Amino acid sequence: MHQGVGGASGGWGPPGHQPAVPPQPPIPPAPAQGWPTVPPPAPHVPPHLPAPGSDATGHIPLPPAAAAAPGHGPTGGGTGTAVLAVLLIGPAGAGKTTVARHWASTRPVPTAHISLDDVREWVCSGFADPQAGWNDHSEAQYRLARRTCGFAARNFLANGISCILDDAVFPDRPVVGLGGWKRHVGPALLPVVLLPGLEIVLERNAERSGNRRLSDEEVARIHGRMAGWYGSGLPIIDNSDLDVEGTARALDEALARAITAPAH
Repeated sequence: MHQGVGGASGGWGPPGHQPAVPPQPPIPPAPAQGWPTVPPPAPHVPPHLPAPGSDATGHIPLPPAAAAAPGHGPTGGGTGTAVLAVLLIGPAGAGKTTVARHWASTRPVPTAHISLDDVREWVCSGFADPQAGWNDHSEAQYRLARRTCGFAARNFLANGISCILDDAVFPDRPVVGLGGWKRHVGPALLPVVLLPGLEIVLERNAERSGNRRLSDEEVARIHGRMAGWYGSGLPIIDNSDLDVEGTARALDEALARAITAPAH
């Protein structure tokens, strides 16, 4: 007997065999009578932030300085809720890391602290100890740490989080200079110099330990080179007679002046 192709038991194959039926896509439920379906609204993304799911980590255009609210900073200063990228410069013993961490932790908006020394010390085996002097090895690790800090800063800024970095940037050495930081973080980076007196940095350096403690001769040499920032136009804070909170307040006020100053 001839089996029909379209019969209930028909098809190709031995009698009684049922061919596999491919799965069908689910049928969406019909909308309730009289109620049309409305797609959910797209999430709001501030204009200075990337769209959800994007991986952009390039230089982030920061919001205008009008976001600052003078008189409402963390310690009475004036940066308010502005999204900022800050570089705190100073010699060893100036208190950069302590002040940067305090300023970041007391702002009313999310703010990250990124320390170049901390990132450099991620290298455990083969660390280029600064006490051994400056050479090709230490320069290569410095450049790597600066790029890593810059990448992290751009990621924070891309998500609306301010950041403050600290480093002993020399005014007379392009390799360890301000231009490199602006290339890696972005042109909106705000540098501020922390420069107490020599006797103060010597006292503070004596309280440090491990790789962070330098010889008195090295501290004096670095401090002398930092004096080159005078006349540069950068904000300079002498925190010789200021505690951490007072220095953070002075930093906030200097940044508020910088972001509201007319562009040249």
